[in-house]
Amino acid sequence: MSKRLLFIINPRSGKGQIKEHLADILDIMIKAGYQVSVHITQSGGDATRQTIEQSKDFDRIVCSGGDGTLDEVVTGMMQLAPSERKPIGYIPAGSTNDFGNSLGIDKNMLNAAQISVSDKLFPCDIGRFNSDSFVYVAAFGIFTEVSYATSQDLKNLLGHAAYIIEGAKQLRDIPSFRMQVEYDGNVIYDEFIYGMITNSKSVGGFQGIIRGNIGLNDGVFETTLIKMPRNPMELNEILGFMTGIIPDSEMVYSFQTSEIKFTCSEDVPWTLDGEFGGNHKVVNVVDENSALEIAIE
Repeated sequence: MSKRLLFIINPRSGKGQIKEHLADILDIMIKAGYQVSVHITQSGGDATRQTIEQSKDFDRIVCSGGDGTLDEVVTGMMQLAPSERKPIGYIPAGSTNDFGNSLGIDKNMLNAAQISVSDKLFPCDIGRFNSDSFVYVAAFGIFTEVSYATSQDLKNLLGHAAYIIEGAKQLRDIPSFRMQVEYDGNVIYDEFIYGMITNSKSVGGFQGIIRGNIGLNDGVFETTLIKMPRNPMELNEILGFMTGIIPDSEMVYSFQTSEIKFTCSEDVPWTLDGEFGGNHKVVNVVDENSALEIAIE
């Protein structure tokens, strides 16, 4: 009896290149012994709905799109009981594909398709963000609006340049948030222009921003919090740290933790895997160790 696979496709990601390879990808899946059903996403959140509603009828869910599409599938899967969750395959087709790169998934779509039906499954950590989920990054502050405020057409046309163009607009007036941060018995109270909790080797396509030994199923996230600069020298120090020129900076908190809580007196806009994650005064983030299986090479 054939195994069943649901293939969820975001046709607009990465200049729509999936259309050129669809027949070959389906052939790879069928030759791997799967009976394949295809769903083309219709709107934001559709991949989450399809995962929740249909996963019980399938042995594997494979998605193709950007990291946001993967995030939607993971969000849907994490709403199911652990015993009901199915392995996920990922065929990256976005403009950055941070998480796919971290997992070593090939950028070539046909090679990624072979990996998506692999029997080698990686038990990956998933982030619990209040009642939501994220795959590789939850962030707030400067530049975080860039990914979801930039149109898909501009992302497709310019790639990383689109993020730089949109990000430059935010440099005129740097917003900051005074927060209390609690983790592992420690309490920080400071003013931040940026913060991220990550489970990835790169963010925004840039490597070297995240410090420490990075494991995608080690039970801890990497946390980076950047303080509000008070003068040009402090801003230069931050830029030096972020670009790897300066190894350490008193302007940046950097640590690993399995659970962290943020409290702010005002609503803070967050992004989850590059998509808008809502405005929150209180955020609890928990590392759910080895919560989902993802096909790797």
